[in-house]
Amino acid sequence: MIERSSLGTPAARALRARADAETAKAIAGQPAARQRESLTETSLAPTWHEQLAHWLTDAVEAGVVAPNAMVLATADAEGMPSSRTVLCKGLDERGVVFFTSYSSSKSHDLMSTRFASVTFPWWDLQRQVHINGTVEKVSAEETERYWNSRPRSSQLSSWASPQSSVVASHASLDYALAAIKRQFAEVDMIPVPPHWGGWRVRPEVVEFWQARRDRMHDRLRYVLVQGTWQVERLAP
Repeated sequence: MIERSSLGTPAARALRARADAETAKAIAGQPAARQRESLTETSLAPTWHEQLAHWLTDAVEAGVVAPNAMVLATADAEGMPSSRTVLCKGLDERGVVFFTSYSSSKSHDLMSTRFASVTFPWWDLQRQVHINGTVEKVSAEETERYWNSRPRSSQLSSWASPQSSVVASHASLDYALAAIKRQFAEVDMIPVPPHWGGWRVRPEVVEFWQARRDRMHDRLRYVLVQGTWQVERLAP
């Protein structure tokens, strides 16, 4: 742990005061909602995953940075929540898929509770999608198919990094990566690490949120009720 002994200096206090003022200004700001056609029950796709695919396409065409980025929220066995951004790498009627180390903190949470939520935060489009549901590991075949599409450098990093573990320094990570590069120097197809793979979030609730003026936002959600998807409108 690094101590920060200079936080009480006059220069540091002035910098902190300026940052606090800028933060307060940003929080107080009320960006005007972009006027769009209303999101109506009749305009929704027949299924949640088709609707999400439509909105993903809109985000790509609008030039949204990392349109497949989603915020994954989990909780540990004691109920302590945590969140982080991951990339959606699969979408079909079964759910949304991301890949990670099975030894990471998020994987420990998922193995403990078997529940998760994800949010696609497309604020440039003033849209959000929220998904709540159970989780499952994807098949070894799905993991291998995606693994083989990754750049070699990313594959090597997945072998080298003990994700979510405390490390002594960045130099120790560089050393570990160098060792892995030597290990696989003569290997054309790097295998999937035994500690690495995919998770699928299987939705039970999927909400599509679209901003409208005067805070009268559209909120429509697909809800799985006894094996059948129903659509509900929520008040903003």
